[in-house]
Amino acid sequence: MLSEQINQAIKAAMRAKDKVRLSTLRDIKSKIMVEATAASGQEITDAVVLKICMKLHKQRKETYALYKEQGREDLAKEEREQAEIIEAFLPKMLSEEEIRAEVLEAINVTGASGPQDMGKCMGVLTKKLAGKADGKLISLIVREELSK
Repeated sequence: MLSEQINQAIKAAMRAKDKVRLSTLRDIKSKIMVEATAASGQEITDAVVLKICMKLHKQRKETYALYKEQGREDLAKEEREQAEIIEAFLPKMLSEEEIRAEVLEAINVTGASGPQDMGKCMGVLTKKLAGKADGKLISLIVREELSK
């Protein structure tokens, strides 16, 4: 299980005295614990843990971009390191070409013919590509393909 891998990584980071890695992993663990509490004792699945990791990864990337924009290299470096640590627990992301192929397939399956059918395509793609591609990128490619 993914949560068990995170627990093992926390132990390894403690032994290695890797403060950045340890704080990042503890942040993930705390979010998992909050989710477990909210789920009133139900088992936390890998899908839920993956969703938490993706959200934290996205936050780190956005904060990194913000710090770079403001010229705060010291803070940007730390956010980038944290994003890389979280990335280790995420599945390999699809390339833009692979996403485009999935989008074209979804357009054919749904029979979408223009921008008004974007919702149909996005519904199919967000389920199929969950955890494998960024929603913004999927949306951008769908919009491009439907406006041709």
